[in-house]
Amino acid sequence: MQDVFIHESSYVDEPCEIGSGTKIWHFSHIMSGSTIGEHCNIGQNVVISPGVRLGKNVKIQNNVSVYTGVECEDNVFLGPSCVFTNVINPRSHICRKNEFRKTLLKEGCSIGANSTIVCGHTIGKYALVGAGSVVTKDIPDYALVMGNPARVRGYVCYCGNKLDFINDKAQCICGKKYIKNNDKVEEINL
Repeated sequence: MQDVFIHESSYVDEPCEIGSGTKIWHFSHIMSGSTIGEHCNIGQNVVISPGVRLGKNVKIQNNVSVYTGVECEDNVFLGPSCVFTNVINPRSHICRKNEFRKTLLKEGCSIGANSTIVCGHTIGKYALVGAGSVVTKDIPDYALVMGNPARVRGYVCYCGNKLDFINDKAQCICGKKYIKNNDKVEEINL
C-alpha cells in the first residue's frame, strides 16, 4: 500500500487492497477481503466490511457502514450517516449471511446524508438521492429521487445540476445535452 494515508486510530485488516492516493481518517475500520480503489477518501468512523468493492475516487463521509454486498463504482459519493442493509429480513437469532443481497451504486451517483438504501437494488449512474430518503427499488440513471419511499422528482446532469426537459431534450448550464425517452435519460453528443 504505497502512497496511502491511514490515521493511527484506524484499523486495516489484512488482506485487503487499498489503491494509491487513498486517505482513511479517524476511527475507521477496513475489514479483510475489501477492495478500495485509488484516490478514495474514507471519512471518520467508517466501516468497510469484507468483500466490499469501492472504485476509484469514492468519497465516503463520516459515520457510514458499508456492508458486505455493496459495490460502488468510480466517483460515487456517500453522504454523512447514510445507511446500507444487506439482508431483507434480519433476525438476531437466525444467521442469514448466505442471503446477503447485492447493492450496486453505479458510476458517479451521490447518496445524500441520512439516506437509507435497502439492499438488493441498483442506483443508476449519476443519480442523486436526496438527504433522508429511503431507497426501496432500483433508481434510474441521472434520476433525482427523494422521500420515503424515494420517488423520482426529476433528473440531474453529470455535474449535479437539475435538468429542465423541453420536448424530451435538455441542456445543462455546463453544456452537456440529454434526451429522455420513456423516463430513461441519456447523454447525447451533437
